[in-house]
Amino acid sequence: MSVLVYAENAGGLFKKATFEAITYAFDIAGGTPVTAVAIGPASNEELQALGQFGAARVLHIADSSFQNFDARVYARIISDAAAQVNATKVVLANTYSGKSLAPRVAVRLKAGLVPAAVDLPAANGIKRTVYSNKGFADTIAKTSVQVISLTTNAYKVEGGKPNAVVEVFSASVSAADYKIRTIEVKKVTGKIPLTEAEVVVSGGRGLKGPENWHLIENLAETLGAATACSKPVSDMHWRTHDEHVGQTGITIKPNLYIAVGISGAIQHLAGVSGSKVIVAINTDKEAPFFKIADYGIVGDAFEVLPQLNNAIKALKAAN
Repeated sequence: MSVLVYAENAGGLFKKATFEAITYAFDIAGGTPVTAVAIGPASNEELQALGQFGAARVLHIADSSFQNFDARVYARIISDAAAQVNATKVVLANTYSGKSLAPRVAVRLKAGLVPAAVDLPAANGIKRTVYSNKGFADTIAKTSVQVISLTTNAYKVEGGKPNAVVEVFSASVSAADYKIRTIEVKKVTGKIPLTEAEVVVSGGRGLKGPENWHLIENLAETLGAATACSKPVSDMHWRTHDEHVGQTGITIKPNLYIAVGISGAIQHLAGVSGSKVIVAINTDKEAPFFKIADYGIVGDAFEVLPQLNNAIKALKAAN
């Protein structure tokens, strides 16, 4: 079995989702060397370090013309790399980029597609999330080549392996492959990306206004967490849209999700129900969030959050 994994990077740096995908590919390979393909400028040290998670070989396209993401072009490159190494399995992280790449790569390779995987292949198929994280399905791809996108924060990261061998890779990309011209790229800086955060503190209309958001930010700072919000909050411009989690926003799967002043509409729950542990804080004991929360606090956020923040600080200081 030959396994290829797409090593997604941002500004030349590889994130946790990439390390998860490489670890997953390594475990699938069962001892067969794993090849990674990386697109865009990145340092040799960063590329070699991918080996620590299981990539024995890294095919690298360093051309700066590939710095801006283009799904059509990237899919062609990944497909070419898969063909070169005769990959029978292609693994990608199920990020925004991965979601647009996986189906394109599958079409090019005439491969079966298994999206949003959360576990290794088994006799009854590959376990994946379905219905906006409301359930699981075991999917069997009967094609000779399979494309698998791995749900972020759903698989362990294991390092400690030798560095990878980095090779220059060339793909048959022509001007005709470029259908989108990037004029400007705006990136959010100074925040923990929601898709990579292991802890998220999220606020809703119960905060009563943007002037009270310091309560969310203070707790997030204490926990080393990312901040998020419900759709009504972003619609009212209390917070920017990049913090909106839910069915129409960002789907996340952190280890801990703290929902403050959010009732728990089904659209919101669809984007956060994959969280490993959910804590809900609300004055309404009948709020839908309490039905799925692992822990619930019925109380006023303006009283609960300062006490919770101080208690966590004291616990951290004592340890």
